[in-house]
Amino acid sequence: MPRRIPQAVASAVLLLPLLAAAPPPEADSSRLALQGTFAAAAAEYQVPDSVLLGVAYLQSRWDGHAGAPSVIGGYGPMHLTDARTAVRGVSHHSEGTEDPRGDSARPSLAPRAEPRDLARALDAPRLRTLDRAAELTGLDPEALRTDPAANIEGGAALLAAAQRSLGEPLTADPADWYGAVARFSGADDTATAAAYADDVYGVLRAGQERTTDTGQLVRLAAQPRLAPEKGQLARAGLRAPVTAGTECPKDVSCEWIPAPYQEFGDHDYGNHDLANRPKSQPVRYIVVHDTEGAWEGVLNMVQDPTYVSWHYTLRSSDGHIAQHVRTKDVAWHAGNWYVNAGSVGIEHEGFLARPDAWYTEAMYRASARLVRYLAFRYGVPLDRQHILGHDNVPGPVTANVAGMHTDPGPYWDWRHYFELLKAPIRATGDGHGGLVTIRPSYDTNRPVYTDCAAKGQPCADHGSSEVRLYSGPGTSYPLIKDVGRGTDPTTGVNDISSRVSTGQQYAVAGRQGDWTAIWYLGQKAWFENPRKHATAVHAAGLVVRAKAGRASVPVYGRAYPEASAYPRGVPVQAVSPLSYTLPAGQSYVVGGEVPGEYYYSVTFATDAHRVVVGKDRYYEIQYGHRVAFVRAADVDVVPSVRG
Repeated sequence: MPRRIPQAVASAVLLLPLLAAAPPPEADSSRLALQGTFAAAAAEYQVPDSVLLGVAYLQSRWDGHAGAPSVIGGYGPMHLTDARTAVRGVSHHSEGTEDPRGDSARPSLAPRAEPRDLARALDAPRLRTLDRAAELTGLDPEALRTDPAANIEGGAALLAAAQRSLGEPLTADPADWYGAVARFSGADDTATAAAYADDVYGVLRAGQERTTDTGQLVRLAAQPRLAPEKGQLARAGLRAPVTAGTECPKDVSCEWIPAPYQEFGDHDYGNHDLANRPKSQPVRYIVVHDTEGAWEGVLNMVQDPTYVSWHYTLRSSDGHIAQHVRTKDVAWHAGNWYVNAGSVGIEHEGFLARPDAWYTEAMYRASARLVRYLAFRYGVPLDRQHILGHDNVPGPVTANVAGMHTDPGPYWDWRHYFELLKAPIRATGDGHGGLVTIRPSYDTNRPVYTDCAAKGQPCADHGSSEVRLYSGPGTSYPLIKDVGRGTDPTTGVNDISSRVSTGQQYAVAGRQGDWTAIWYLGQKAWFENPRKHATAVHAAGLVVRAKAGRASVPVYGRAYPEASAYPRGVPVQAVSPLSYTLPAGQSYVVGGEVPGEYYYSVTFATDAHRVVVGKDRYYEIQYGHRVAFVRAADVDVVPSVRG
């Protein structure tokens, strides 16, 4: 018979004040059950309540995800892992029609790599903590997956076991548990374990309060003077980190796993281009991807010269970072050469079309630290026109539009991510500012999506960063159509035709009741925006409009120079407008002014590489779900303020 937390202990804990995690006095007692469950498990295994809560917050933000596994097969509030149940996928770079390099000056890249057998990798100890928890508690593995109380008990047992393995007493002082917290991460090196433990103790010092995905109120009181005993880490038996050559902030764990730059016949080479950024050209964008595959298999792919590349990969279990390409060099990741040449690409272990395959707080936090570091280093603004999802990158020419990738998709929590970036998405204007910034509540905003598991079938009900657009002020109107895709819009999880995403800004085109209209893809698009549950906030800024006398102006997927700018020996690249226009009378938010620029880099030897910069100027704009470009000569830039 599996053991359970004794009812008497649980009842007593619920009746006593929670010293480290007291809920607000006005809270409904039915909403405090999870708080009591944490306290009971902590008492049973002699783990400080605050330590158990802090670890669980970093793992899951206290959510249970209805028993669904994370991207690496982690379950419940404590993220107990059983990776053999996780979905094994192939990288999204090998799917669809997008050329990840996105350079029409050379043949389309067709990656040939396949993931290796991951059976051995999936047996790594960090991916099997649920089995260990079952051994320690006697609880059934299925209960550990699906029952939050059992899952929390399993996590407490693992922490207590880690403390004993270090030869440390089971004290009530959270400062004495640093080594056990580091071991709980599952990391095998000191840098990753320390970064994880530092994050947990940062949560303990700051405190947290949150309503979970089941409506439970959980509170962790702040302990601002808490100073853990970090010397315990030296006795944890972990390897020294491999950090040589990495470009990462000091407060993350980072290792160098290089993507190969080598020739492999027929004048072909891979899997990135050498450059000299930012001296040769600036880094303007950071692009967020998901891997659509597990850590070990994805690392195998990026080390294949016949495959594609990106600069960094983040591991879901603990936020560990691997760097593959120097940030001075150009990786092949975004499907648009102009964006590739001016961006850093970051992959996150995850799956777009599996809403319950959730990301850990550890990965979100490590990613935010990395992006803040890169943004400061290269002067990249922390906004949604420069911190792009892959799904915000435009097709470089019309033929590419329909095949562009759509990750990280509607389940990436952009609002929380920007809070971690220390650039929270806030109102920047009043009702006369003329703009809105999309900002729904991630947890309560639950649009219906289809095609996650099977064509036409609804996806699991889940929070989302995205808001759906209609051609009129009501859900009875048709969805907005993206003429560039050439197909009717759907609710498919990969169909971004009629969706806006958290943090994106648009010019207001009208209001009617609880509905707001914006200019989007050359059309007036409506989204539900009730005052009591607003999905957008007011903003003000600069917008572009077609110059007077112009019925419309062209829209581009890349900002390339005029023909006269190309030197001898560098083929002229076409300045090709997309199948979109910016009609007279419409306004679109400006992301910045850029020169026409093209990086010619089609040979393995770098002596023929050139950065061509023209006299033509462009403005990046938020045109639809993706950004786009317009020639400065075609538009006027004006304040968005409405009269």
